[in-house]
Amino acid sequence: MSPNEPATRQHAFTGPALPQLPEPTHAERVRTLMSLTSVATLSTISRKHAGYPFGSLMPFALDSFGRPIFLISNMAMHTQNLKADTRCSLFVGQAGADGDALGAARATIIGNAEPVPENEIAVVRDNYLARHENSRYWVDFPDFSFFRLQPIDLYYVGGFGVMGWVEAPDYEHAAPDPLAEAAPGILTHMNADHVDAMILLAASHAGIEASEATMTSVDRLGFSLRLKTTEGIKGTRINFLHEVATPQDTRAVLVEMVRQAKARG
Repeated sequence: MSPNEPATRQHAFTGPALPQLPEPTHAERVRTLMSLTSVATLSTISRKHAGYPFGSLMPFALDSFGRPIFLISNMAMHTQNLKADTRCSLFVGQAGADGDALGAARATIIGNAEPVPENEIAVVRDNYLARHENSRYWVDFPDFSFFRLQPIDLYYVGGFGVMGWVEAPDYEHAAPDPLAEAAPGILTHMNADHVDAMILLAASHAGIEASEATMTSVDRLGFSLRLKTTEGIKGTRINFLHEVATPQDTRAVLVEMVRQAKARG
């Protein structure tokens, strides 16, 4: 998959297919989501009720391939389930998502979770403790051990109308978006101080006249806006003039885009 492959949009649209601007792939978006999240829902196959899924709240860390790592007790029901049947899934939701939960990004990773080999435990332990510092109090208890989920397939939902399957090798070779950690601050700043600029960019780049604008997401290739218009609420994506990697790059390219829009207008 190309890193600029557009996201598939199929849901709740009946008109002709619209050209899609370059966006991070679903694989990149899942890696980004996983990098920003540390607790998810693990579903294992119940031993007590054969064939039924058993859900557990599960803190996790990631190895260098993005594979989830669990530190779990032998007494836990999910551990007992995994020892009987390694098949499981991990559901990860966007942390701190505001508004309609169905509009938030989420992903399901399907695979097999098995004990981490002894020769890899030292590295896995360091990765896990870097994300879950409090686990130092029990990480060395003999009852606890590390398990790793090896994905076989993934499903990503990026909100309304954005969804699709992600092949495990594509996920493992993808990288989190470089703006992932800075994105909340960028959104807060733009929505608090630069609504007029976003309205201008919506008109200039998307041909949409709006009275209000909210930036709902930003990544290395562009950003998405939710716009209030005379025809109701609309959404659009606007790509940057070039790829960015830092908040400073993002600010510079947005300033230039506004300058160009004003010059045209």
